[in-house]
Amino acid sequence: MKVLLGVGGGIAAYKSAELARLLMQQGHEVQVVMTRAAEEFVGPLTFAALTGRKVLTNLFAIESAIEHIAVAQEHELLVIAPATADLMAKLAHGLADDFLTTLYLAFTGPVVLAPAMNVNMWQHAATQANLATLVKRGHGIVEPGSGYLACGMTGPGRLADPETIAAAIERAAHQRRDLEGEAVLITAGPTQEPLDPVRYISNRSSGKMGYALAEAAAARGAQVILISGPVHLPPPRGVELVAVRTAAEMREQVMQHLPAAGIVIKAAAVADFHLSKVPDQKVKKTAARVSLELDPTPDILAELGRKKGDFLLVGFAAETQNLQQEARRKLESKNCDMVVGNLVGGSSDLGFESDENEVVLILRAGKDISLPRASKRAIADRIFDEVLKLRLALHAANGS
Repeated sequence: MKVLLGVGGGIAAYKSAELARLLMQQGHEVQVVMTRAAEEFVGPLTFAALTGRKVLTNLFAIESAIEHIAVAQEHELLVIAPATADLMAKLAHGLADDFLTTLYLAFTGPVVLAPAMNVNMWQHAATQANLATLVKRGHGIVEPGSGYLACGMTGPGRLADPETIAAAIERAAHQRRDLEGEAVLITAGPTQEPLDPVRYISNRSSGKMGYALAEAAAARGAQVILISGPVHLPPPRGVELVAVRTAAEMREQVMQHLPAAGIVIKAAAVADFHLSKVPDQKVKKTAARVSLELDPTPDILAELGRKKGDFLLVGFAAETQNLQQEARRKLESKNCDMVVGNLVGGSSDLGFESDENEVVLILRAGKDISLPRASKRAIADRIFDEVLKLRLALHAANGS
């Protein structure tokens, strides 16, 4: 793929040299475009040596008055790393005063932005408004990391690792908008069932799989409603987030948003039991043993299965043994179109709290599909590949 690598003027520009090297190793043709400020941090010769191509810098030191148009037309993907606060403001508002910003306005392919700046600049309302504009425009955003920054402050704003940016470029290179027009309802995370005002029952779910599914669906053009229990994750860009705490609250929100959904994915790890009568005051610790009488929480997946009409229903099964048998039992008993099963607990470092997963897709018709270990984001895209096949079959069966 022919990739344009825009380099903004920030201390993180040195990482862009490593990104250029990674993209070359992956077989891409890389054309670097630098802002004048970027040249103050890294010399163009560094990028020329890495890519074997002359670096484009000055808009007025070019062979043709329309060279930025030709360059835009010749390349397939534009990535800007680092995308400074100044650059993001210019892109959001269509300002074009150098080669990179002028090129951006002439470019019609996918765009990936990797912001990097001071934490206060990143969190400023103006930057966040510009970011929202760029997300709405359909650009991919590689979120900055948190940590010690060059300015001496600590917090979000550090340029993502080159490997992370390269992976986002690979996704963008193969990005499909095959969910446009679909409304996807996804549940994620755990629920918390209170025992008193300070204690609750919950589980180890981090919500990472559900959030990866929401991000993947949004990237493929879907309108996404993400109903999430308590997690420590930023909401994916372009997704409507509905925060809940208990199983009862999750059920209420699922049923409220169900009429608009064509695809429902129940990735949440909903607590199975709750205390029906929660004390108003904290229960004091004593030497005596305490027994709790717990009642089942509402079975949201089973209720969805009973209501199932035209929407496609996908459930999740986290098991510690007999994975495929238990996942198929769940598919049949809950009336799902597909169940995603994964092993958790024991010595496994996958599933709960991990950034990676290894799953099996249990289908109502056809052979089960095993997906080998991969990032949850990659697994999410493979799940949607199969969901779309099921959706097409469902439309065909309904004659639509």
